[in-house]
Amino acid sequence: MNNQKASPSEMIRVPTALIPAVRELSRLHREGHTIALLQALEDVIIEFDSSDDIDLAPSSKSVEMLTKRLDKLESQFTNKLDAITKSLEQLTRAGITTTKGNNQRRSSSYNPHHQPTLELGPFTHENLAKRLGLDAKTLLKERKNLTTKEFISYTRSRDPRPVGWEWKEAQQVYHPVQQ
Repeated sequence: MNNQKASPSEMIRVPTALIPAVRELSRLHREGHTIALLQALEDVIIEFDSSDDIDLAPSSKSVEMLTKRLDKLESQFTNKLDAITKSLEQLTRAGITTTKGNNQRRSSSYNPHHQPTLELGPFTHENLAKRLGLDAKTLLKERKNLTTKEFISYTRSRDPRPVGWEWKEAQQVYHPVQQ
C-alpha cells in the first residue's frame, strides 16, 4: 500500500487575461491528460526559448520601431494632457475667478498665508446639484418648498466651502450669496 497522501491543491494568482487558459489547463489535468499537457507546454516553452533574440543595438530596426511607437504614444499623451488643461481652464473661467481683496497687502514676495481668495461665479442647476451632492430633482424640490432665506441656509449647509446659493429667475442660474 502507498502511504503517501496526495498534496492539496495550491492556490496561485494568475493575470486576468490568463484565467480562461488556466481553467482549460486545469480541466485537461482533471480529465487525465496531464502527460500530454506537460509535453505541449514544454513544446511551447522550447519554441519561445529557441526564437532569435531581439537585436537591441541602437541602430537596429526593433529599437527604431519601438522608438517611433514611444514617440507616437508620447505625442498622444501630450495632446490629451493639453486638452485636459484647456478644459480645466475653461471650467475655471466659467465657474471660478480669482480676485484680490481690497484689504490685501500687495507684495512681490510669495506668502502662502495670503493666497488670493477664489470667488465663485454663477452655477447652472445641474452643476450646483453636483456641487452640493444632490440630484437635480432634489435641489429643485428644495428650492420650491423653502423660502429664499431657508434655501440659502440649506445650500450653505451642504456646500463644501460653505457658500449659500440664491436662484436668479431672470438668468436661470444660482449665484453665491455673500455672508
